[in-house]
This record gives sequence, structure tokens and C-alpha cells, in this order.
Amino acid sequence: MSGARAVLLETARRYALAYKEAEVRGDYETASVNLKRAVEALEDFLRLYPSDLLAPRIRKLIFQYRDRLKMLERKMLIATSAGGEEFEVEINEQKEKTDGIRTPPEFVLKEKPEVTFDDIAGLDDAKQAIKEAIIYPIRRPDLFPLGWPRGILLYGPPGTGKTMLAAAVVNEVDGEFLYVDAASIMSKWLGEGERNVKKLFSYARSRAKDDIPVIIFIDEIDALLGVHTAEVGGEVRVRNQFLKEMDGIQDKNCDLHVYVIGATNKPWKLDEPFIRRFQKRIYVPLPDYEARRKLLELLTKKIRLASDVDIDELARFLDGYSGSDIRDIVQGAYMRVVREVFENGESGEPRPVGMDDFKEIIRRRKPSVDRNMIKLFDEWRRKFEAL
Repeated sequence: MSGARAVLLETARRYALAYKEAEVRGDYETASVNLKRAVEALEDFLRLYPSDLLAPRIRKLIFQYRDRLKMLERKMLIATSAGGEEFEVEINEQKEKTDGIRTPPEFVLKEKPEVTFDDIAGLDDAKQAIKEAIIYPIRRPDLFPLGWPRGILLYGPPGTGKTMLAAAVVNEVDGEFLYVDAASIMSKWLGEGERNVKKLFSYARSRAKDDIPVIIFIDEIDALLGVHTAEVGGEVRVRNQFLKEMDGIQDKNCDLHVYVIGATNKPWKLDEPFIRRFQKRIYVPLPDYEARRKLLELLTKKIRLASDVDIDELARFLDGYSGSDIRDIVQGAYMRVVREVFENGESGEPRPVGMDDFKEIIRRRKPSVDRNMIKLFDEWRRKFEAL
């Protein structure tokens, strides 16, 4: 990941985590300050990288964080005037009654992704498994008298395209994509975590009853459904509620098109009862040579390349790198060219990106995925894979 880009994303992530920790403590003033700083970092990211692949998602995240800032202001007023946990629960319950299940829960990022399967290099086995599990049943449900899978688990190293695969499905079926961060479902308020799970699935079912396929994508699902050495009652209740909702959408008498796609970099942390609920368990590996080659072609379409750039040779150099790594390497090589423009007075057009630019970035950047981690994935795959 290029320097400034990586710093901004890490800064936003750090402040977002600090915001959540402060909110759990009930320190809404500190939570508000940290959330504002997270928004500022994300806004700086958009100013510097308006065409980045993450830009649409970050715009939605900024919108969501601004809504949460308003919610924090309300919580500060409530804490000052009523100061009680019961009053907060009462407010939430009243909001649920007035909004109903036609309104997406506040912790859900609802967006229409722009990515399609054509934008994803390689992963043909994963694409085919997803088509058979989701796309074919939606298009021709009459061909599936025995039903179809409703739970799909995407597992593999970070940066290999799990989120993009899930998002691409929505454009194939003209459905609704609900992005949920596992940590955002949890709440310090007694019973709120279970209600969050219930609201999520209630909303999804209500949309599916209007003949709109709904994809619930839960990132880092191991944080929600994983085995923990020390658990509190709230975590157990949330997991049980999730299990109940998963069984509900998978009932033989249920013909609604509601699907749960979970993504994890640590599948070995998942509790086994939940593993069985994901009938399709799809490994999303590091890109092979052909996938790396196609990804390089996609990424370099928007920049000028010098005549000495050999895409085939670059693809061989990048063995062991993730798709995210490769994207950052291309950005880094282009940034070398942009840096020269600014160092020469900001005038003129950037020169073409040459092979030496790529080699220099590759020399300074190692793969983000350790080979020992790949062995862990291979071991888990042999035990649990289900295509």
C-alpha cells in the first residue's frame, strides 16, 4: 500500500476503533472527537485518491459516520438529562417501532456496488461456486426443487478479493447489498446485540418479500461467530440469535432470496455449528500467474506505460503477492512518476511508467501474506471446503 494512502486508512481505522471503545465505556464526548477525526482522515483520502477502488465505499462510510455523530450528540444529551441505561434502551425500542423493518438498521452500510465479475481477475472456481449457489437459483428457482444454499463463507488471506466477490453478485442479480462489520452488531446495552441481528434479518426478509434479492455481507465474521477463550453472556446470546436467523432463512419452506456471505481471514476461529450453516465454503487464494497478469492489465489501463514494461515478466515477479499488494505496487510505481512532476515545479505531463519504476517498488515492498499462513489455510481447506 502506498505510503500516504496506507497512513490515511490506518489513521481512520485507529480513530474508528478508539471511537467504539469510548462509546462502549459511555464516554460519548471522547467517542465523538475520535469519530470526527476518523471522518477527517477519510475525507483526506478522498481528496488525494478520488478514483481509488475503495472511494465509493469510503464515501458511504463517511455518510454513515456522520449519522453516528448525530446519534452520539443525542446520547450525550440523554446521558446529561436522564443519565440511564434504561432510557437509552427505551429510545432504541421506540425508534425500532416507528421505523419498522422497512428501514435498514443504522449499523448497516447499504450501497449499490459498481464492481462486476469482469472486474475481478481470476478466482474462476469461486465465481462458479457463487453462481451456482446464488445467481442460478434467483434466475430459475423452478430448477431447484431441493432448495439452494443460503450461507456462503469466503475464506482466504487478506487482500484476495473476498469483498469484491460478494459485491459483484449484487450486480449479477440486481439485488440489494447490505455491508455489515461484525463488530458494529455488538453493543454495550443489554439485549441490543440480539436486537441488531434480528433487525438485520427482518429488514432483509421484508425486502426479499418484494422480490428483491438481498445479500447480507458480514466482514470479519470470525469476530462475531468465532470461538473465544473468555465470553460474556451478550456475545453468546448474539451468536444464538444469529444461529436462529440462519436456520430461519434456510428453512425448507422458505423461498425468500436472502443470502448471508461471510468473509474471514481466520476460518479456524469459527465455531463448528456455524461452519455447518455455511453450505458453501469457498477458498479465495492468492492470485496465480494468469490472475496476476489480468489484474495488472486491469490496473494499468488508466496510466501510460513505457515500451519496456513487460506485463508477463511483472506477473512472474509478483508470485506470492495478494491482489491488494499488486494494486498498491502499481499505485506506487505511478506515484514515482507523479513525484517527479511535483519536484520539477508541478508543470508538464508525467512521463510513462517504466519497468524500473515497478522493479524499484517491488524491491522495497514484500508480500503481505506469510507463507506459513498459507499452510494454515490449506489445512483448514482440506478439512472443511465445500464448493
